[in-house]
Amino acid sequence: MGMTLRALRALILLCGFYLLSVVLLAVLIGLDALLLTEVHGLLAVKIVAVSALLAVPLVRGMSMLRSPRGEDPPGIEATEQDEPRLWALVRELAHASGTRVPDRILLTDDVNAAVSERPRLLGLIPGPRRLDLGVPLLIGLTEAQLRAVLVHEYGHFAGGDTRLSALVVRGRVQIGRVVEQFHARADSKVAAERARQEQAAAKRVAKGKKAGPVDTRGTGLLHRMLAAIFTWYGRLCLRASQSTARSQEFAADLAAARVAGRDATASALREIPAVAASYEFYLDSYATLGLPVRLLPPRGAFFGGFAELLAARADNLAALRAQLPSAPVSPDDSHPPIAERVRRIEALPADGRGAAGGDGTSPAVLTDPARTWAALEDAVLRTEILAFERAAGWPELLDAAMADALSSAHTPLHRALAQYTGSPATLPALLDVIDDNRLWRLAERLPMSEEAAAAKGRAFRAFVRPSLTDGLRTMVLAEFSARSLLRWEFSWSRPAAARLPGSLAAQATGDGPEAALDAAVAAALADHPDTGPLRALIAPELPAPA
Repeated sequence: MGMTLRALRALILLCGFYLLSVVLLAVLIGLDALLLTEVHGLLAVKIVAVSALLAVPLVRGMSMLRSPRGEDPPGIEATEQDEPRLWALVRELAHASGTRVPDRILLTDDVNAAVSERPRLLGLIPGPRRLDLGVPLLIGLTEAQLRAVLVHEYGHFAGGDTRLSALVVRGRVQIGRVVEQFHARADSKVAAERARQEQAAAKRVAKGKKAGPVDTRGTGLLHRMLAAIFTWYGRLCLRASQSTARSQEFAADLAAARVAGRDATASALREIPAVAASYEFYLDSYATLGLPVRLLPPRGAFFGGFAELLAARADNLAALRAQLPSAPVSPDDSHPPIAERVRRIEALPADGRGAAGGDGTSPAVLTDPARTWAALEDAVLRTEILAFERAAGWPELLDAAMADALSSAHTPLHRALAQYTGSPATLPALLDVIDDNRLWRLAERLPMSEEAAAAKGRAFRAFVRPSLTDGLRTMVLAEFSARSLLRWEFSWSRPAAARLPGSLAAQATGDGPEAALDAAVAAALADHPDTGPLRALIAPELPAPA
């Protein structure tokens, strides 16, 4: 579809919003006129009031003459004085793509790169242009892959795809605003009705009468119906432009292959989903590990540690690259499935430019990556989080986080033991239950499948033993941790492993204290339980019963 037809369609879809609003206003006015001929007095006043409340969001949405400016995403400004190499690369690729160089570069914490522009007169007059470049993406890509990503973004401007963005954005923002207002008013009416019914119920109870349940099912129904109409129209607009948007993505990929090389473009497309998944894992398992104990990684390591994770998990990354998603994120996604994009690029003839720009990592284009990682922390982390203490290193951060997690552990075994004994779940209490031959009666209180619950004897014990093992091991580790006798082995390539001091392994074999702990736990949960090895391992605090 050419530029003229795309412009016409964008204008029609925007006009459709106003037409829909006018039609709904006309329906409201028509219903009022019809009803007011039949009713009078207080009921007529109520009808007019309800119609006015329904009309307010429509009028507000229609009166929004311009899209809100919005704010920059959290990040740090990369000036040409601070980052000359990055600016040289950005300028080179913009010229090679046949488009204008961005006016600003903003480094963000997203796994994303995007070039945006604020045009005037609905896209007829170009405006200031900004490149948002995610630091996790910089860390995860090679320089050749980064070149391909940037050229892809420039490809949208070179092809004129963004010239009509003002029309599209304005329509989406207006529809979103109207839907939001209708839902807000519906929620407000539901809250008011709930409060009224609860107050009435309280009065009935105070008088010794029975109060019925609170029912707000029909409250705010008209507002939600109108919100549903605009939501439907918004989805219609998205679907109407979806095929063109996906064609534009394919065209931008071809532009990237032409300028940066086929292999570099294909590898970048494969790498981005892998980097995104790895970054999510990194944030959950490493960077935010110490937040429950108000502890942050060393200065600059909150983002800088991501590079260490990627280097240590090369095999995992290779597996992620090979498992490309074959479907879009959602039916309304403007991007084609990544697998289809890779297939199209890899079907192009080889051009020998897969390593264009060198094989180095993207952070090499920054003057001082460590300084950038530290500055980004200050820009994107909340003030209250920045006030947390800094760990001396990742091992210290892990020890503190795991000690807190163990002290507050609440496994299914903890819950079952507390219910069974009627007292707090402790390791001594559990060992006493085992020594009294009540372990399997306790195990009946664990959550389990119907098949496990129906099993008897040895089959039942086999079903519940994994849950018992996990719970008992956690309780033993919590005991060691409470006595400051437990350390954790930090690793970028595998899960953290508990390390027990050799002095605790009085009965350890040549395999070390961890093997002794595993053997002691297994003995305590055997078909004929024996807590002796476990009590000896954690003596003298928990002596065996007389």
